[in-house]
Amino acid sequence: MIKKIPFNKFYKLFNLISLILIILSITLLLFKGLNFGVDFKGGTLIELQTTDKNIKVTNIRDSLKQINLGDVSVKNFGSDQDYLIKFEKKNFNNPDFISNIKKKLSSSLGNGFEFRRVENVGPKVSSELLKSGIIAVVLSLAAMLIYIWIRFEWQFSAGAIIALFHDVLVTLGIFSLLNLEINLSIVAAVLTIVGYSMNDTVVIYDRVRENLKKYNDIKIFELTNISINETLSRTIITSTTTLLALFSIFFFGGEILKGFSLAMILGVFFGTYSSIYIANPVLVFLKVSSKTILKEEKD
Repeated sequence: MIKKIPFNKFYKLFNLISLILIILSITLLLFKGLNFGVDFKGGTLIELQTTDKNIKVTNIRDSLKQINLGDVSVKNFGSDQDYLIKFEKKNFNNPDFISNIKKKLSSSLGNGFEFRRVENVGPKVSSELLKSGIIAVVLSLAAMLIYIWIRFEWQFSAGAIIALFHDVLVTLGIFSLLNLEINLSIVAAVLTIVGYSMNDTVVIYDRVRENLKKYNDIKIFELTNISINETLSRTIITSTTTLLALFSIFFFGGEILKGFSLAMILGVFFGTYSSIYIANPVLVFLKVSSKTILKEEKD
C-alpha cells in the first residue's frame, strides 16, 4: 500500500489559504475589476518599429498625447525598438485617421519608424466579443459540471466544481491585482485551464473511487492521501512537461504571448494544487465511504 507524503495533514492549512485567496480575488474583481484590452473595450492597436535608437517610449507617448486619442498606452513590444500602442479611437469612421497619426508622429519624431500592424475594434464588435467570451467560459464550466455529475457521485461532483471555480477565480484575481490585460487569448487560456483542472481532478478521483471499493476499512481521510500518492508520479510528469513548454513560451515567445502563457502557468499550478487540497478535502468533509459508492451504484 502506497503512503509516502502526508498531504492530508495540511488540508486545513491550505483550505484556509485558499479561502483567503478566493475572498481577495472576489474583492479585487468587484472593486478593481479587470483590465480589458482593445478586443473588449474597442479602440486601436498599433505595432510600431523604430529605426532611430534615440526614439523612446516617452517621446512616442508625448507625441500621441497631442493628438487627443483618449487613454493612450505605449510599451516595449519584444525588442527595445518595437513598441505596442493602444488607445481609444475617437474617429473610427475616418479612413484618414491612421495616416493622420503617421503625419503627426513624423512631424514630432521624424521618419525613423514604421507601422507594422494596425488593428481596429469598434465598440459594437468589442461588446459582442466580451459577451461571446463570457458565454464561452460559462458554457465550458456548465459542460464540465454536467460531465462530472454523470461520471461520479454527487460528493465527487461538489469537490470538482469547487476546485474548478477556485482555479478560475484565483487566476482572474491575480490578473486584476497585477492589472494585466484581458483579451481573447486570455479567454482561450481560461478555457484551457478549465479542461486541465478537471482532467487532473478526475484522475485522482478515479483512484479514490477504486480504493474505496478496495479498502473498506480505511477512512476517507487516509484514503485520499493514498490515492494522491498513487497518482503523484503522473501528476508531476504531466505538470512539469506542461510547465516547461509554457515557461519557454513566456520567456521566448514575445510580448504578445506573455499574458496567455502566464494565465496557463497559473492555471496549471492552481489546477494541480486544487486537485489535491480543494477537491479531496471536500470528500473528507462530506464523509464519503465505500457505502456511499455502493449505494449510488445500486440506485
